[in-house]
Amino acid sequence: MTTASIKGKRVAFLATDGVEEIEYTEPRKAVETAGGRAELISLKDGEIQAVNHMDKAGTYRVEKTVRDADPEQYDALVLPGGVANPDFLRADADAVRFVRDFVAAGKPVAAICHGPWTLVEAGVVDGRTLTSWPSLRTDLVNAGATWVDEQVFVDDTLITSRNPDDLPAFCETLVDRLAAA
Repeated sequence: MTTASIKGKRVAFLATDGVEEIEYTEPRKAVETAGGRAELISLKDGEIQAVNHMDKAGTYRVEKTVRDADPEQYDALVLPGGVANPDFLRADADAVRFVRDFVAAGKPVAAICHGPWTLVEAGVVDGRTLTSWPSLRTDLVNAGATWVDEQVFVDDTLITSRNPDDLPAFCETLVDRLAAA
């Protein structure tokens, strides 16, 4: 486990209903443990419903809506997976703009499992190398990316992982990259 400090860094977690709970809670815990400030950004006010695979899990309070969030206020972005969560996000113009603005600004963007679907919709994967849940391979390749089957892969500012089993490496890489930024 990393001992890097990210004190004073703000990290946006973009998620909505259907987010895979552990893919939200573990990276958030890693950011907060390293001294960073995490904020849940979503499509709506109130709470979002997380899942454990397809079963309902906990609910989480939204700290800001994506339409009111400014990427300039954050140092990094995390895109947790879950099957439904990124599908809802990629259908929302404000969410897609938010992701695109982070990548354009050269800030770290970490996506796990199905999270890269939102990167595809934002049009930011062409010429990049990423990993993801295996079923996204065709979508990523069709969008111009090279897909690899690795625990965690870093391509410049994009950090990607395949699934919840990769969370320790994903979280450590996220914190280390943010500490170095």
